[in-house]
Amino acid sequence: MDTKKFNFINLNYKAFVKYLNPRSFSNLDVFLESLPQNTNKALLIIAAAVWVSAGILGLSATIKMQEAAQLSVERREAKVLLPAVPRIQDKPVEARDVMAFVDELQKTYKGLEIKGGSSNITVTAKSTSMFGEFREAIGHIQNGGLGWRVNVDKLCVGKECNPNPLTASLKINKVSVEKE
Repeated sequence: MDTKKFNFINLNYKAFVKYLNPRSFSNLDVFLESLPQNTNKALLIIAAAVWVSAGILGLSATIKMQEAAQLSVERREAKVLLPAVPRIQDKPVEARDVMAFVDELQKTYKGLEIKGGSSNITVTAKSTSMFGEFREAIGHIQNGGLGWRVNVDKLCVGKECNPNPLTASLKINKVSVEKE
């Protein structure tokens, strides 16, 4: 087949049928059989090396894909076996509950200044001699309400604390357990 005679632009049906008939495929067989005699041995070795490397690459890609699929199945099986772990979440306590608790604290600990806001309680004393009462008030707040979690935002004890030598700022949240 001469490429100079082959017209790619004006390819009509008869020419197309001519190149796809069974005899043209037998010509391809003849070409492939005579290829070793007509080409350089180095070129054949390079072509064989390319085909072998392509085969090895395809085989290794197939093996890696099988391993990845197996790992995916194992991961799904392991995920099914995991128990549902509840999630603990802090929610602010309502301001009216905090204020009612602060009123109760002020009646009990008269020497301290106790202020409450929305989920915050501040305890202050004007003298370090009131440390025992200060400590007891903080302990009372720690055990204050049902499901309360008390976090210390600020705690200052000593002469360097201005303007009050005993100051504690506590943040109060309610613990909520949610299932996932």
